[in-house]
Amino acid sequence: MTQTRNVTSLIMIFGATGDLAKRKLFPSLYRLFEKGKLNKFAVVGVARRSLSTEEFQQSVKDSVLSALGKKDRIDEFVSHFYYQSHDVSDSNSYARLKNLADEIDEHYQLEGNRIFYLAMAPEFFGTIALHLKSDKLTNVKGYKRLVIEKPFGHDLASAIELNKQIRSAFKEKEVYRIDHYLGKEMVRNIEVIRFANAIFEPLWNNRYISNIQITSSEVLGVEERGRYYETSGALRDMLQNHMMQMVALLAMEPPINLTTDEIRSEKVRVFRALRTVEGEQVNEYFVRGQYGEGTIEDVQVPAYREETMVDKESNTETFVAGKIMIDNFRWAGVPFYIRTGKRMSTKSTKIVIQFKDIPMNLYYQTEKMLNPNLLVIHIQPEEGITLHLNAKKAGGHLDAQEVKLSFANTGIHAMNTPEGYEKLLLDCMRGDATNFTHWDEVAYSWSFVDKISAVWESTKADYFPNYQSGTMGPKEVDDLLEKDGYFWWPVTDLEVDMCK
Repeated sequence: MTQTRNVTSLIMIFGATGDLAKRKLFPSLYRLFEKGKLNKFAVVGVARRSLSTEEFQQSVKDSVLSALGKKDRIDEFVSHFYYQSHDVSDSNSYARLKNLADEIDEHYQLEGNRIFYLAMAPEFFGTIALHLKSDKLTNVKGYKRLVIEKPFGHDLASAIELNKQIRSAFKEKEVYRIDHYLGKEMVRNIEVIRFANAIFEPLWNNRYISNIQITSSEVLGVEERGRYYETSGALRDMLQNHMMQMVALLAMEPPINLTTDEIRSEKVRVFRALRTVEGEQVNEYFVRGQYGEGTIEDVQVPAYREETMVDKESNTETFVAGKIMIDNFRWAGVPFYIRTGKRMSTKSTKIVIQFKDIPMNLYYQTEKMLNPNLLVIHIQPEEGITLHLNAKKAGGHLDAQEVKLSFANTGIHAMNTPEGYEKLLLDCMRGDATNFTHWDEVAYSWSFVDKISAVWESTKADYFPNYQSGTMGPKEVDDLLEKDGYFWWPVTDLEVDMCK
């Protein structure tokens, strides 16, 4: 799967004074440094703000200490960091940046390997990529890689235009579109659960699985992201990328081998098989919501329309749930239910695979039916796997009761569990693009989502807000499953046994 183990690199972070760099990138790079994963490295922080290198190094140090606590080698680590104030539209800035990069490359013997990490507003992605090419920062003897945060475009048309700009400067294999969900331990574990266990793979189809439920709920509101969220909403912010990627990993066929190209190819085949939902069908397959005021953990919180930088008559959804159908031989007739939203009752990301009932229930009791078998993959905040089975009730005749077999990433299994960005940064430096999004995946997912957003944006949701903060979404979301004979499994009832 890994193309190269060379982790010698100069990393240029555009947007180095921003929140993402401080909260995620700097601590993740330190953890790699502390574990000895960085052979030779240097980092150039790039942003508009006027700072000296010394001031930037202090900022990096503060970020790492705030995230990780006292660290003995922090001064050695930050000595590898440099800073340049930069105008992303000015070629003179790139000329100065090239001179600095060449000097650092020679000083640290970085072999001309460069990673350009764009941790800033997406409207600058194309501009930066074109300047990196025209101003010769990509003329290196080693590798060059461009890392891009989401969102990759606002819709399919803008994504195509952005891709054209980027591809004029970088080859597709040099573009790493980051989706931090693909760095989460249990998301990466989906392939192993499926393809390394003989008890699961033969059952992983429409003969034995009745439905799959994916929930990603947050208790936070939009906070200071109102301006961004007004143009995004839950559909673009979560469904188009994170949720669709989890669907693809759950539904993909076994790849020929575990190489980047083969895994990506199988994921693309899933996207190609998605049932198109458009026009009047949208409101049959999908539900949107917007949170109102409410109470979370005994704290009164405002409605979305009362948040900073949000339109008082906003039509933006903060919740989306839907039924996704995959029209291929393996999954015909099996609904993939997804739901995600803000200001919900609990923070949780879980996947529930519900197996079909046995043909004849020998243990039927007048007051209670047996529970179906469930495989629950816990992604966050806890990490683990739970298999729900039925077994004989202790002390009874032949009465059956539900039992749970759990594996949790606790104790020895959780020691120094890598954070998502840590793993993805290392993958990028190693040249392993498996857990990054290929352009074909982006294009197909935008094509699917655009048809939904076209209907919602053309129709004013006069019923907003339609769910109270601190709940699991609007009541219509239950009807989505009830009409198919199912119900949402309460995520709070499916906690992994962390003592196992």
